[in-house]
Amino acid sequence: MMADQKPPSQGLFEDEFVREIASDSVLRNEISDVPSPPPSECINRRKIEGSLDTYSQEELDEAFRRLSYIKWIQKSNKAGWTEKNLNPLLAKVPEHLKGPVPKWRTIAEWRSSYEKAGRSVEALVPQHRKKGNRNQKVVNDSVYYWKAVEEKYMRKERMSIARVYRYYVDLITITNKNLVEGRIKPISKRAFYDRINKLPPYKVAVARYGKNYADRHFREVGVHVPSTRVLERVEIDHTPLNLILLDDELHIPLGRPYLTALIDSYSRCIVGFYIGYREPSYDAVRKALLNAMLRKEWVKNKYPAIKKDWPCSGKIEVLVVDNGAEFWSKDLEDACNAVVGDVQYNPVARPWLKPLIERFFSTVNQKLLNSIPGKTFSNVVQLKDYKPEQDAVMRVSTFMEVFHKWIIDEYHFEPDERETRIPIWTWNDGVAMYPPIQYDGLMSDRLIIELGMVRERTLRKTGVQFLGIYYSSPELSEYRKNAPSSGGKENLKVKVKINPSNLSCVYVYLDKEGRYIRVPSVDSTGYTEGLTLFQHQTNRRVARLLTRSRLELEHLAETRAFIDKRIKDDDFWGRKTKA
Repeated sequence: MMADQKPPSQGLFEDEFVREIASDSVLRNEISDVPSPPPSECINRRKIEGSLDTYSQEELDEAFRRLSYIKWIQKSNKAGWTEKNLNPLLAKVPEHLKGPVPKWRTIAEWRSSYEKAGRSVEALVPQHRKKGNRNQKVVNDSVYYWKAVEEKYMRKERMSIARVYRYYVDLITITNKNLVEGRIKPISKRAFYDRINKLPPYKVAVARYGKNYADRHFREVGVHVPSTRVLERVEIDHTPLNLILLDDELHIPLGRPYLTALIDSYSRCIVGFYIGYREPSYDAVRKALLNAMLRKEWVKNKYPAIKKDWPCSGKIEVLVVDNGAEFWSKDLEDACNAVVGDVQYNPVARPWLKPLIERFFSTVNQKLLNSIPGKTFSNVVQLKDYKPEQDAVMRVSTFMEVFHKWIIDEYHFEPDERETRIPIWTWNDGVAMYPPIQYDGLMSDRLIIELGMVRERTLRKTGVQFLGIYYSSPELSEYRKNAPSSGGKENLKVKVKINPSNLSCVYVYLDKEGRYIRVPSVDSTGYTEGLTLFQHQTNRRVARLLTRSRLELEHLAETRAFIDKRIKDDDFWGRKTKA
């Protein structure tokens, strides 16, 4: 066994030492730092070795030293490469051949390897780098290691490696309790971590996260393939904007917005976007998809200063996303399966496979936001993370108009750096050849229902309510009269779908009838006409900030304290009535 293996003598070459070890009947897992895993299917793989420049100078010197021996013996030896013929020659090795003289069997093997490799010098390079640690480590812990891995680590509960190691040590401790001799020594925590990290990552992902996640995470993605038509491949991503938005009237800072944008790989046109205050989420993705896939005639009506059309709309064939948590939502996947041909997940840390959207975000900062001046607020509390040297300041309505106009009238009409394409013309030419499927009429309503924000609301006599806006119709009221509430509860719950681009109506699902109906807002002022969710959230934020700014906290505290003291001082309730 390895424990009895004697170290090689000084006259023994590394080739001979390896041969002696190979002849010993030692199991693979007894000379390896990692125990052999359970039997699995072997896969033949084509291996491409490195070139000579991948070896160290010492390794190359030794290879050429061996070659010089081979060439010298080839000139002097006219017979076979046998012990009888080689030993007399090795006894009179010339001085110019450096290093210790090898044994005849060693040099015969050098020559055999050299000839089999087509006389490649690389065959003579010492294979030190392929040797493992010859000192035997723990050899009889493998059963407990695999038991811990299979029972604790390779599970959907995703137990930490530290806890798995503790379980492994406990198994060995309990076993040693019943052993008189040959006690098992557990490996160190660091060695245990190393073993875990050497497990096949795909199998680990399947066991701990499921096959769906593993297939997506390890799916091969090739280089960026040019698209052949519009909407064949669309990239989507988020970025925070170096911008602080202000309320239009009160000039109260509302915060830093996030941009979710989609870009068509074929034409480089921006097909849709969404701007909101919250960090990227499932809702932000759905809102951006709705904006991208529906027609956009409303934009010129809302912003008359825009001169050109924004014709980008239609069904997306492949949506390319990154590995953000918002893209791993099952709800989003289900919705996309109904409206998008396929969802392609970009590998982690490979932004070059999704280059167009990253480049667009850079363009937004360089060509649009950099031109907006910064501002220093007088109230330090208002600053928060605002940096006037890099963050722009603009009113909400102004920014939304400017951003739409910049995309439609400038970005889409500027040629790329090589002047090989203009996005809007490429889009129009592509549509003329392969027009994408459009969402019109009932298909448009269906898309809004599929991608709309879903909320559960209580149906009352006033209808349903969303963010302070009430929605009602005769048909909805009639449904309330005839549909009993589930579980015998007094309140009737209904599912509501909201279009973030238009809050003038919602879609309510009538569970007993199995269909959605369109319900308009109860609005006598015209507030919700053309109102977007972003605008409504901005208005509500302004109202809250204004209310908070008018709070007189000290006055309220003093008033409450006075009332409390006045009640305690009045002992009317504590006095007893005299007889």
